[in-house]
Amino acid sequence: MSVLVIAVDGPAASGKSTLAARIARHYGLPFLDTGLLYRAVARELLDRGLDPQDEAAAARLAAALQPEDIDPARLHGEGVGELASKVAALAAVREALVPLQRQFASRPPGAVLAGRDIGTVICPEACVKLYVTASREERARRRCEQLRRRGEAPIYARVLEELEARDRRDSERAVAPLRAAPDALVLDTTDMDAEAAFRAACAFIDRRLAERPGCGHPRSSEQPLQP
Repeated sequence: MSVLVIAVDGPAASGKSTLAARIARHYGLPFLDTGLLYRAVARELLDRGLDPQDEAAAARLAAALQPEDIDPARLHGEGVGELASKVAALAAVREALVPLQRQFASRPPGAVLAGRDIGTVICPEACVKLYVTASREERARRRCEQLRRRGEAPIYARVLEELEARDRRDSERAVAPLRAAPDALVLDTTDMDAEAAFRAACAFIDRRLAERPGCGHPRSSEQPLQP
């Protein structure tokens, strides 16, 4: 049985995970936000009082991780996010998490995975690849709104600075740097709302599936998109 893998990559606060989750619902596929894996490792390091730069310890925690063990409610907050970005730069941690992600993607009928290296490293043969981005200023604005909804009081300048630092770490790291796969649709959502981004993504996915019928046979669990 063929599987349909949709890879959704992009920088922090680009909206890729929200978009990927909706795509998964629309096509009736399981969804994995791989960023939560790195956040879970970071959370475990904090809870155990371990040195975040202890690559061996972080890799052991990563190797023992299972998707069902992840509790998103414990993984929010900029502190965990910042540490997760640093943990994600550790080669041993990334290597330890590769099998889990590939196993998730390989199970029929397929899956939607959101991250930073899905289309380039984890699932380079994915049928569909999206790279979701937005201007850094817009991403900082969105992150501030997200934090306010959680009851926090973010400072825009600080959030923007943290995003700039995270972008540098993600794009300059030696292992699996953040970049768009050559065959990915680069979807700049700076001036798009969530609905427009979703429609653009689905239009691309449908075209790609029509061109590559061997990719799998998704089933839509939502109503057909209206013009």
